[in-house]
Amino acid sequence: MNAQRAQEISESPVIANVLYNGMKVYIQHVNEDNETARIYPLDDPQKEQEVPLNQLIEQ
Repeated sequence: MNAQRAQEISESPVIANVLYNGMKVYIQHVNEDNETARIYPLDDPQKEQEVPLNQLIEQ
């Protein structure tokens, strides 16, 4: 996923269908400089992690 689209999703009030390793996630923050995003699984908000944008898939 590109940084611009990830940023749009993170700012939207609507939860997009985004997957990371087959798991539905919420994008909290996008770091365009590092091309990473701060995410967490929809079913477990305590498991925040920083992941490369190119590993996020919008369905």
